[in-house]
Amino acid sequence: MKDQQIFEYLQQFLTDERLQKINHFAPESSDFLLPVIEDVYQFRNAAAIVRSVEACGFHKIVTMESQNKFNPNLRVTKGAETWVEVERLPHSLDSIEMIKNRGYKIVAVSPENNATLLPDFQITEPVALVFGTEAEGVTDEILDFADETLAIPMYGFTRSFNVSVAAAICVYELKQKLMGSNLDYKLSEEKLWKMKVRWAVNSIKSGEQIFAKYLKDNS
Repeated sequence: MKDQQIFEYLQQFLTDERLQKINHFAPESSDFLLPVIEDVYQFRNAAAIVRSVEACGFHKIVTMESQNKFNPNLRVTKGAETWVEVERLPHSLDSIEMIKNRGYKIVAVSPENNATLLPDFQITEPVALVFGTEAEGVTDEILDFADETLAIPMYGFTRSFNVSVAAAICVYELKQKLMGSNLDYKLSEEKLWKMKVRWAVNSIKSGEQIFAKYLKDNS
């Protein structure tokens, strides 16, 4: 079943304002950059990451969970969780390998391993940007597996940013690099319609039930 047809059905349940916003922002979305978060435990950091990612036009996050559940504070996200898909995977090297097999270059945000400074980093292919835990940073096994490491230049006594601030800086800077490039970094038509369906479902009261009934009636 085509997602375009599903979205056209769901439109009737959307307000005109919400439909206009979906149609306006969807074409700007991209999955060329995929933030991957390692077991973040502070809900404010989780929320701030979601908000920054959405604001830059990226609408998916992978969170690798072991001891901590990625649970954004809704007062901080300001509604960004409606738009950002969170894929939850085990906190393991297998998960990183799976992401790499999807066609992403694995780039760990860390000053280790002769890291490339953010202003000098060239984005030429889809990138999975891995951010470590608040206390420990990116785990050693992922650092060893990563194709490259990326560091944010620091100019004071403080040697690192909070993880949510680091994510905001990196995602914003890389979005600028993509916009200034000749890369075809936006979503394919198939992915675009699939995302618009998800947005519509999340925007409608009882959206999941309406969506499920439509699928059942049209199966």
